[in-house]
Parts: sequence; structure tokens; C-alpha cells
Amino acid sequence: MAKSVLIVEDEQVLRESLAELLLAEGYEALQAANGKLAHELVLQRPVDLVLTDVRMPEMDGITLLGHLRKIVPQTPVIIVTAVGTVEAAVAAMRSGAYDYLLKPVQFDDVLIKVQRALEYAELSRTQRVITEMLAQESTFHNLVGTSQAFTKLFDMVKRLGTVRSNVVIVGESGTGKELFARAIHYNGITRDKPFVAVNCGAIPDTLIESELFGYRRGAFTGANRDKIGYFEAANGGTLFLDELSTLPLGVQSSLLRVLEEKAVVPVGDTHPRPIELRIIAASNQDLATMVEKGEFREDLLYRLNVVTLQLPPLRQRKEDIPLLVHHFLEKYTREMNKVVTGITNGAMRALLSHHWRGNVRELENVIERAVIFAEGREIGVEDLPFTTEGIADDVGEDLQTALAHFERQHILYSLRRHHFDKAATAKSLGIGVSSLYRKLEDLKIAKQDTEGS
Repeated sequence: MAKSVLIVEDEQVLRESLAELLLAEGYEALQAANGKLAHELVLQRPVDLVLTDVRMPEMDGITLLGHLRKIVPQTPVIIVTAVGTVEAAVAAMRSGAYDYLLKPVQFDDVLIKVQRALEYAELSRTQRVITEMLAQESTFHNLVGTSQAFTKLFDMVKRLGTVRSNVVIVGESGTGKELFARAIHYNGITRDKPFVAVNCGAIPDTLIESELFGYRRGAFTGANRDKIGYFEAANGGTLFLDELSTLPLGVQSSLLRVLEEKAVVPVGDTHPRPIELRIIAASNQDLATMVEKGEFREDLLYRLNVVTLQLPPLRQRKEDIPLLVHHFLEKYTREMNKVVTGITNGAMRALLSHHWRGNVRELENVIERAVIFAEGREIGVEDLPFTTEGIADDVGEDLQTALAHFERQHILYSLRRHHFDKAATAKSLGIGVSSLYRKLEDLKIAKQDTEGS
């Protein structure tokens, strides 16, 4: 089905010329001589794109844009303006217009920008469809841990969800930096906006600017069409820049300019495109040390580092290991449709004593592997892929303490998973509510840990 473009222009010759151009390219071209008529038409039928002049009788293009943002917020709008009123077009883009065209209109530019706007709208629709799926995978119950260090991070994530401030997440590989970034994005005011994750270290230096900022057709060999960059794709939402420390100094300068001007200029273009987004940057390197060595721009670090999240390695929060084990055990038995009845005390002791150089990611891989081989029984030390000398499954020393510790972690996990609903938690544990309260008292679980405060 042909995409519909509404042309709003009081100059009849230009309006009809644009309509003929779009019809020849296979679009459905609708016409309105002013903003008032366009507004009435949009109320009567859906359109895929609006191309509107700024200065018109009855209702101007800026007023029309304001109405369209309310009644059809997902429909892209391209503003057409004279050279002397570019500032008005830029202001309109800050108010929600997708792009602008300058008079006298170049037909090639019209076709390029119409195509790009429609592609962006389609991408946005797809993004909205998968947002709910992604949000389900990025809710707070996936941030697993009750250690003091983790509890502070959990509180910071909740606070950051209410603002759009830039954030730097620092931690060793495998500590869950992207998981925290997604939790900030999907559990706050940006939930319905795009989340775009970029691994800076995986992009060749020669391509990184065109990937981040986009490019125009013909900007370089192989650029046979316009392409929006990651910044524009994340506009309105969150751009997650992983491995930030790998960015070359030249690209750091370009990134700083984007942050200061709140606009990107694609490679091969000269017109800035306004953007408004939050950047969450992640690094496993000490950026302050890199600044001292001249390897990272100090002014860029100041721009990005409004708030810092320092993720502790797993070896510094070993009290969270039983909780994480249960979380991953539940996840992979469900995904693989396996029946694993639990984990032996010896296997848990082995996991607690392991060094975990790969942090939470390594622990997750270990549990995934163990689930494969422990079908129909408990995970034992023999299912672990590392040396467990001196640790046996039939170990009896201090068994009561070890079991109590695991039971405590399991109850805390269930409380958080059920949003601290005691009845739902008790049901999931297979006990009565009164029994749950006795357990909380016997295991000395503090009241604040049972109420999410």
C-alpha cells in the first residue's frame, strides 16, 4: 500500500508540483492550502507524513505542528521554510518536527528527506512493538542482589530513572553495565523512547563517526544512500556507549561538540540536526587515569560524568552469589525446559569460594552449563567447569548455617520478585503467610528488607 504524504502549502504551483513529484515516485499525495484545512483532513483520515510550509494564512505551519504533536504524535512532520527563517525551522524541530527543507525547494532533497522520514517512522513503530518485550527483560527484579553495595546502586537506578542526566557506569567486564543502563532507561521517564546500545570498541576507527552521526549519500565510496546514525536513532531516549575508553581522541572531540550543541551533522552534510537524548557511557577502564595520561578528554568526561555508578566485582559481593545462582537456575530451567531440582551444598560452597574473574557473566555461563548436565537432579560439584578440590557434595561441616544462609537469600529473592507482596511470596515458596513471617523472624531478616525500602 502506498505511503500517504500530506502537502500543506499555500502556493498552489509549488503544492501541485510537489504532489506530482511524489505521485511519480509511487506515494499517495494529499494537498491542503493551509494549516487549518490540513488539521481538518488529519482528523478525518490517517496520513504517513506531513510536509508543511511555515508561513500560511488561517493557520501557520508551527501552529499546525503543535496540533499534530497532540493528535498524531507518531506522524513525522517536515517543515518547509525560506532561507531567512532557518531559526524558526530549527525551533520547530526542537518542538517535534522531524526535519526541514529550505526554499527554493530542491526536488532531490524532497525525495531523500521524505524517504528518510518514512523509514524513521517505520523504525519507530517497530521500536514501540519491541519496547514492551525489552522492558520485561530490564525490570528491577533482574538486578539481583541484597548486599550493601548493591542496595545503594539499586537506589541510584531508581533516582536516575526520573531524570535525563548523563551517566557513566564503571566496572570490570561482566559486572552487568548494560543491564544497569537498561534498568535506568526502561524503569523511568524514557521507558517508551528508544534505547540504542553501541559497542564503541567493535567499530573500526575509520567508520565510527559515520556510524555515530550518520552520513549523506555520496559522502564516501559505498555511501549509496542516506543513513541516520546511532545518535538520531536514539533521539528522545537513551544512547548507551559501551567501551567508551576505546573512542579515538578525534571522535571524542566530535562527541563533545554534539553534547554542547545538542545537534549532529552527518558525514557529508552541512546542516545540523537537533537531538535531545541521555547518554549512558560504560567503561572497564579508569577514565580519570586516562585523562591524566592524555588518552581521554577531560572536558568530555565532565560532560558525561554527571553521575557515576561504580559496579563492584562479584568477589566483593559474594553474599549475593546464592541469590544470583537461584535467579539463573530459574531462568535456564525455564528457557531449556529442563527439570533441575536445586543445587547441592557442596556445589554452592564451590561457587562461593571461586574467584570469578568474569564476574556475573561468568557465573551465569556456569549455571547455564550446569543446567544442561544436571537434568532430573541437583547441580553438584561435578557439573562445575572449574577445579573444586577439597569440596565434596556430602560435606557436613556447618551445614545448618550454610542452608540457613541460602534459605535467607532465597526468601529475599522471592520477596523482590513478587514486589514484596507477602501472600504472593508465600504462595511461590509453598508455605503459608504465617510460616513466612516466622521464617523472617528466625532468619533475622530486617523489616526494611521485606518492604522494598
